[in-house]
Amino acid sequence: MPVVLDSPAAVRRAAMDLLARREHGRVELARKLRKRGAPAEFIEAALDRLAEEGLLSEARYLESFVGSRARNGYGPMRIREELSQRGLAREAVEQALREVKVDWSAQLRELWERRFGGRLPTDPKARAQQGRFLAYRGYPMDMIGRLLRGVTDD
Repeated sequence: MPVVLDSPAAVRRAAMDLLARREHGRVELARKLRKRGAPAEFIEAALDRLAEEGLLSEARYLESFVGSRARNGYGPMRIREELSQRGLAREAVEQALREVKVDWSAQLRELWERRFGGRLPTDPKARAQQGRFLAYRGYPMDMIGRLLRGVTDD
């Protein structure tokens, strides 16, 4: 039976349940609560209070999201795009990407070796295939080009 979100306490409880599962951004959490039928005035009040109490933190959400996506082999461009689609401020996203402790070149090389066995492309078709895959994962073309030419950053 679905929970009725007809009081500030019910909305707060639903928000805390979502936050207990994983970090959420304010926009994402508000969207989920709206989808569950919570009135806008209850949502804003609950989110303001959760933020004041330190239970809802955009910085923590950004750190968690960027770290998770980077560990799954996604590059900075893809992560930036996903976060902007989630309604986060561009400045906060850029700061989170700068502060994350990820060596994007090493991450790119690891993904490439896992996916393509560390074999440099021998023809234009293979080069294009590898380049498209790595670009889709969100790595800059200059990094991809250096990798596929066999140029090391060492």
